Amino acid sequence: MTSSLRLRAGLVSIALLAAFLGIWHLATRSTGATTTMSPEYAKLMGLTATQGKSAMPGPLDVGAKLWEHLKRPFYDNGPNDKGLGIQLAYSIARVGTGYLLAVLVAIPLGFLIGMSPLLSKALDPFIQVLKPISPLAWMPLALYTIKDSSISAIFVIFICSIWPMLLNTVFGVASVRKEWINVARTLEVSTVRRAFTVILPAAAPTILTGMRISIGIAWLVIVAAEMLVGGTGIGYFVWNEWNNLSITNVIIAILLIGVVGMLLDQILARFTRMVTFPE
Repeated sequence: MTSSLRLRAGLVSIALLAAFLGIWHLATRSTGATTTMSPEYAKLMGLTATQGKSAMPGPLDVGAKLWEHLKRPFYDNGPNDKGLGIQLAYSIARVGTGYLLAVLVAIPLGFLIGMSPLLSKALDPFIQVLKPISPLAWMPLALYTIKDSSISAIFVIFICSIWPMLLNTVFGVASVRKEWINVARTLEVSTVRRAFTVILPAAAPTILTGMRISIGIAWLVIVAAEMLVGGTGIGYFVWNEWNNLSITNVIIAILLIGVVGMLLDQILARFTRMVTFPE
């Protein structure tokens, strides 16, 4: 039954993709000459004006350009001309560094807050004030204090990743059944051992859910951050290609951002399923 459902869902997805590509192709195909104009003016205006060609590239144009990028993903012709593989590698490295720093801070701190009602009440006002601040609002302060655009982008990833992980860890730890903790206390299990053998396995699915939310937000924010700081990265690539009026490359970058985001989410979704257990 499950395999049949997957097969039917896959067929529907393929049909929807084919319909989307077909509509896209028809909407952007050439409609023929639109007007008679002088050769000099026609050369200046290009195919968009002289042959009715849409300014928006079609799927075949995007596919051909994507194939060019895939054939040479790591070429480096200078600061403003690097392969997509290099741009993605920079973005993934920044997201990974900021995200891991957030894990190192958020999960231990979340454990302490979740296990201590006193800390929970004392830190709650600070968390509630800092949590709604847009990550990009920290960027000017980071650039002024850190004085390095790449590290500032990592700091923004850190600050945007920490809150979902922290709050989910607090909720997961505080929601562990009291009966399990009381049994551990009855057996005279130490606090540290109780945290690792009782609370951590019980709270792990909730913690992983917070980590999954955080990686999605981090990948969203890095694109905007790299547009601001410039230099390298897929966000900078999008902004640079927009300045070059290369809509084809912008569409390719958007497609790759979506694919990488999906892969990051699926990796953490798999970890979440591994630590989830039926009660």
